Amino acid sequence: MIISEAPHVAERAAFYVVIVCWWLFALTFRLRKRPPRAQEAKRDRTSLIGLFLQAAAYFSVGFYPLQQRQFSPVTSGSRVVEWVLAVLTVAIAVGSVWVVNAAARRLGKQWALAARLVEGHTLIQDGPYRFVRNPIYTGMFGMLLATGLVAAQWIPLLVAIVLFAAGTYIRIRSEERLLRQAFGSEFEEYARKVPALIPGIY
Repeated sequence: MIISEAPHVAERAAFYVVIVCWWLFALTFRLRKRPPRAQEAKRDRTSLIGLFLQAAAYFSVGFYPLQQRQFSPVTSGSRVVEWVLAVLTVAIAVGSVWVVNAAARRLGKQWALAARLVEGHTLIQDGPYRFVRNPIYTGMFGMLLATGLVAAQWIPLLVAIVLFAAGTYIRIRSEERLLRQAFGSEFEEYARKVPALIPGIY
């Protein structure tokens, strides 16, 4: 359904910032300096199921028509709440891109779509990995949330969050199974100190 009332400045600005952040998100992986190709030591393809669910989550929020009034279920016409939500959405999107970029650069040759170990694999615990064990997934969730706020209604957003959570859980379990096998007690100690995805939650 097309809403006749034009989007407010806050909504429009947040929407365009999120679009720019998606371009930067994509460029993080497209243009990053690629280290010498490492020989793969072990791979777990179960993580590809999680990747499929994460992709379905993004489709859920991105497919919904954009003609609706963004933020309308929450703001109820309040300009103050609208601006606060717009600023929060922009902060989530910008912060998410920064986290993903920093984590991808820190991973270097160890980054891959599917869970794997490479020859000479190290357990990274610095940079964004000081705060969460899977900062790229944290950033991906932030982009999902920001996109959902400016481009989807609440039901598609909630469906997307459930799909993303399921997919991310599968990927984390798959990847950390390999890390436990490779690093044993060192990884267990790291996992005890640092949350998997969101500080204070999981």
